Amino acid sequence: MEEPKKYHLHSLEETQKFAASLAKKLPTGTIVALIGNLGSGKTTFTQGFAKGLGVKDAIGSPTFKLVSQYDGENSVLYHIDCYRLKNSSDFLNIGGEMYLIPEDGYTLIEWADIIEDILPEEALRLQFDRIPGKSEERMIAIMGHSL
Repeated sequence: MEEPKKYHLHSLEETQKFAASLAKKLPTGTIVALIGNLGSGKTTFTQGFAKGLGVKDAIGSPTFKLVSQYDGENSVLYHIDCYRLKNSSDFLNIGGEMYLIPEDGYTLIEWADIIEDILPEEALRLQFDRIPGKSEERMIAIMGHSL
C-alpha cells in the first residue's frame, strides 16, 4: 500500500483553504472518509470543502441529524456523521448505502472508521491528528488517492 501523503496545516483558515482546494480537484462521485478524534478538524475541513463546491449554507456538525445535504454550484454535498452509530449495520439501517454512490455530488463522512468495513475501496481516506501543544495546528494524512 502506498504511503499516505501528509499535510501540516497551521490554522483553521489554512485547513479550510486546503479543503476548498481539494474539493475543486476531486471528481463528482467522490467519497471522503474523515477519521480522527473529537476536535481534530473534521467539521472545519468539511466547511472548507463545502466552500470549494460553492455551498452558501453554513455547515455545522451533523451529529444530531446524522445526514445533512447541501446544494453547491454544480453538485450536492452529503455530510454524514457516524459518531452516534455503533457499526455499519446502523448506517445501512438509515439508508446509508445511497450515500456510498453519490452520483450527483460528494459524500463526506465524519467518524468513517465506524463503517470502514463497508466503505468502497476507492474512497479517499483522511486521517486528522492534532499537533500537541498547538491548538489550531493539524496533520492530515491522505490515503487511497494519488493527489
